[in-house]
Amino acid sequence: MIRLLVGLGNPGPEYEATRHNAGFWFIDAVAHELRANLAPERNYFGLVARVNRPDGPVWLLEPMTFMNLSGKSVAALARFFKIAPGEILVAHDELDLLPGHVKMKLGGSHAGHNGLKDIQAQLGSADFWRMRLGIGHPGVKAEVVDYVLRKPIAEQRDAIAKSIEQAVCALELLLAGDMERALMKVHAKPPRPKPPKPAAPDAPKEPT
Repeated sequence: MIRLLVGLGNPGPEYEATRHNAGFWFIDAVAHELRANLAPERNYFGLVARVNRPDGPVWLLEPMTFMNLSGKSVAALARFFKIAPGEILVAHDELDLLPGHVKMKLGGSHAGHNGLKDIQAQLGSADFWRMRLGIGHPGVKAEVVDYVLRKPIAEQRDAIAKSIEQAVCALELLLAGDMERALMKVHAKPPRPKPPKPAAPDAPKEPT
């Protein structure tokens, strides 16, 4: 069962539409789906929403600490409400997946992602769930920092938005703890568009 959903990003309007804020986009979509309002919460260093459900409260969190201190926010909320790492889902941008692709996994390496790195350090565990939202890779390691802090082109932004829609479709399964079915739903490939039907040939004209 997921009790805390976290989206990673950087605060401020200058970062709002950048690739590194894909995690924030996911939490915004979840908040819309659950009709929740994120509000500043100083004790947890971020924007927070509480959603009361029959099986207990669910928390949404967007750390306002900047990416490399995300763990400060996540750990503060998780410890206060006694939320175990395995009950946490962290949504973040993923260089190793193309825009439009989304993958989920439990635990693993932070792979150089500063947000994940700090969460892992602050929780003292890597055993939390990750929602990996593909943003693509610039192709050159030296360009990664500038790439993640730039806005994606319209086509890529639309693809990322669709991947978030697909992930939100698994929300009820995630919150219920049915992780196997949630993974299948998140990882399902969208159906290919059907090819257009060939135009009917023009009817032969009758001789005049």
